[in-house]
Amino acid sequence: MRTARQSRFFYGWVIVGISVVSLVLIYGIRHSFAVFFPSILEEFGWSRGSTAVMYSMNILVYGLLGPVAGGLADRWNPARVIPLGIAILALATAGCAFATELWHFYLLFGVLMPAGTAFCGWPVLGPSLANWFSRKRGLAIGLGQAGGGLSFVYSMFAEFAISQVGWRYAYFVLAGMLVLFLMPLSRLFHYRPEDRGLKPYGADEGPAAGATSGMNAVQEAPRGDWTLRSAMKTYRLWLMVLSYFFFWGMGNYLVLAHQVKFVEDAGYSSAFAASVFGLFGVCMIAGQVSSSISDRIGREPTVALAAVLAMGAMAALLSVRDASQPWLLYAHSVALGLGAGLYAPTGVAAMADIFHGRHFGAIAGVLLTGQGLGGAIGPWLGGYIYDISGSYAMAFVISMVGYGVAAVALYIAAPRKGPALRAGT
Repeated sequence: MRTARQSRFFYGWVIVGISVVSLVLIYGIRHSFAVFFPSILEEFGWSRGSTAVMYSMNILVYGLLGPVAGGLADRWNPARVIPLGIAILALATAGCAFATELWHFYLLFGVLMPAGTAFCGWPVLGPSLANWFSRKRGLAIGLGQAGGGLSFVYSMFAEFAISQVGWRYAYFVLAGMLVLFLMPLSRLFHYRPEDRGLKPYGADEGPAAGATSGMNAVQEAPRGDWTLRSAMKTYRLWLMVLSYFFFWGMGNYLVLAHQVKFVEDAGYSSAFAASVFGLFGVCMIAGQVSSSISDRIGREPTVALAAVLAMGAMAALLSVRDASQPWLLYAHSVALGLGAGLYAPTGVAAMADIFHGRHFGAIAGVLLTGQGLGGAIGPWLGGYIYDISGSYAMAFVISMVGYGVAAVALYIAAPRKGPALRAGT
């Protein structure tokens, strides 16, 4: 079996590149909900709470199917799973163009779309990145997840499509992009290094090579290897799930579902609101790339920094009263983007520090369940609070608290102790 050191170019970086492009097109559809939201409200006149339920359902179903998709990727070649996911996602997206009743959106956007997303998205791509890299895992995951940040920028493309052809035909455009670009790329995907006769990047290097804090070191396999069942018996797994529940579900998704409409309510144009959303995505990329610092300073300090940035972002958003201070929205987008970008790959790397192994796909998928459960509440709760109070203020305070709880939960889970735990000591 060849090693990464014997090749001038390591194929794992191709997997990183595929992940970037895939995440842009796959998650760009879900994250474009915020720019479709005003048009759908205007046409049908539904309440914000009931309309946002389709976004909540999307995140919930995706979270519930995450472990299933990850488990299948552990057993099958993802080159067989990913095209099926792309097909389901494309058909559900195109189907939204024909929706005329709220339950149509619940079924298409809330159930079928996340099913497709789970089988071609991060539940498959994330564990693969962790498997391809022993060293520089935080960097690889951070670069791979840059596509998640770009997916928010992609919402500006969706906004442009809506302005040119209307929201219904815009869904056709997004579905077509999936089929045109991702179907061919899926044939290049390999889940494990063994599929190409390789070892993970840095697998043959000793822990002293380039490691400064122990976070970058090659970690031993646990005695007997982790399975989903054994991992679920540990409090560390459930604390990580709780962290995802609060940071992404009750924190980010509550805000992201309503951010564009909030900006429009403050007196800004829809184009400006979409640009603010896009700025969040650009800054999220910067955060994801910068998340490689967790390989040096540790996962817990990096997540603490992410929480502080996100809480500061919410303080800026709470200070917005009208259209006279756009800098507050810029500050919000920059801080939240950096915070979300730091957290996302660091959370996956923290899980890998403890549970990396042959069954990591299924184990990592449980994180998405926590995210999904929180996301089922967050967007709906934000809309409900607005419907009964006429303001998002209390919803944004809830998000701020969620970020703090997420950081505390991950600290107690202690991925810094992963090497000792994996060695069975």
